[in-house]
Amino acid sequence: MRTWIKICATTSIEDALASIAAGADALGFVFAPSKRRVSADQAQAIIAELPANIERIGVFSNDSAVHVREVVELAGLSAVQLHGEESPEFVAQLRSKWPRAPRIGVIKTVLVNESFAQRFQEVCRDQDCFDSILLDAGAGSGRTFDWQKAKPHLARSGKRLIVAGGLTPQNVGQAIRVLSPWGVDVVSGVEREPGRKDPDKLKAFVAAVRRADQS
Repeated sequence: MRTWIKICATTSIEDALASIAAGADALGFVFAPSKRRVSADQAQAIIAELPANIERIGVFSNDSAVHVREVVELAGLSAVQLHGEESPEFVAQLRSKWPRAPRIGVIKTVLVNESFAQRFQEVCRDQDCFDSILLDAGAGSGRTFDWQKAKPHLARSGKRLIVAGGLTPQNVGQAIRVLSPWGVDVVSGVEREPGRKDPDKLKAFVAAVRRADQS
């Protein structure tokens, strides 16, 4: 299996192209409160220069459906990643104004904390709502979660699982071997400084993922 790779918190065309050159499948653009936040106009300017096969994912948290739709349309996003308390009803409202193809993808973040088991089950029950579930230690935390502790809850999810949270070129291979996720998502582990990517770390991260795929 080839693990899907998302490089998140893209803030410049230079970083976008470096991520693609390294082997990223998707780029993330943060519209939620963050020091890595970009505007819809900034994201649109970057996305206009990207190859068509690269997925373009907007990160939102507890925003209005109207505003999310506006950003998706203006920036040219192919999917949204929801980090707040968004419900299935919210997603239905979000998609109700998008009758056109292709369908906008929806990724739901679930934090691996003391209420993880219950929240994960709730999200998994919404089979027709969320396309993928992203597991994270906390938005922008740069910390890993206990992979072994989370693993028993994942086997029967029926969803594409994406692992995030403190991943680096040094530990992403172990995360893949333990959790066998569909994809991985990285921010700080491939940065030179907040909001600036490091080309060498990008290459090392993708190479580590591909080594884990082969093993």
